[in-house]
Amino acid sequence: MANSDLSPQGPAQGTSYIYKYGTSPNTRAVVSQKIRVLAPAYGSENSGQLYQIGVLGTLNPSDSRTTEAVASIGFGDIIAELVPGKTEPMKVNTERTLLYLSNLWQSTGYAGGVSGPVRSLRHHRWPFDVLQQIVFSVIADKEIGNASTTKPLAYGKSWGPNGDVDGTHRILVTMYEACWWESWSASIGKDAALISESGDFSATDVHDFSSVYGEFMQTGNDPSIGQYGSIQYGQLFGATTNINDILANNQGLGVNPAAIG
Repeated sequence: MANSDLSPQGPAQGTSYIYKYGTSPNTRAVVSQKIRVLAPAYGSENSGQLYQIGVLGTLNPSDSRTTEAVASIGFGDIIAELVPGKTEPMKVNTERTLLYLSNLWQSTGYAGGVSGPVRSLRHHRWPFDVLQQIVFSVIADKEIGNASTTKPLAYGKSWGPNGDVDGTHRILVTMYEACWWESWSASIGKDAALISESGDFSATDVHDFSSVYGEFMQTGNDPSIGQYGSIQYGQLFGATTNINDILANNQGLGVNPAAIG
């Protein structure tokens, strides 16, 4: 059975005109036109390949964790320390236009719609991966060069209005690993022609493409290696201990304290 809306090959999940590529403006600000979201489209014969989802309206990732306050009786109304709690699974909300031959679940690898029996969350037996790529503009490409925190993405001649020219952009990669759908809904109304499907999924893990995550990974704000850290730790690591030092060193507001009042 031919299904050009779900025929994973090349960069996208389909080959119909729905998946035609256009061009995008070159800016310093990230634009939604250059956010690629890839998942294991149902029917792919290559189990190691993810394909770009089409007609995706929104992608809203959110991350959260609580903090617990350390305090003591007898020391007044003051917090001694905030202790971060366990981070909740990252949640992603998304919305996609419903196609006759490709629905939201098919676009993440499940045998739904015309592909098979999946009609409910209870029919999902295995998790899926989602890959997000922020495709850089030519401006960002030029400035960042071949930074090890990015990967190259080669645009072939079939990718939209490239003529006879192949091109490459740098991309910033986020992998949402071992995801499970937690909710699904469809919006069907008498006053709207288009039907959209919405859903929320949670990711077991979130990471880039190559970093080794562990106790001593460099994540920033570490005063033990000479980076700026909170003044709470300044005395311990021999760094700045008060706001006046920060002002004088132009590390904060960039104002000399002598000029204030």
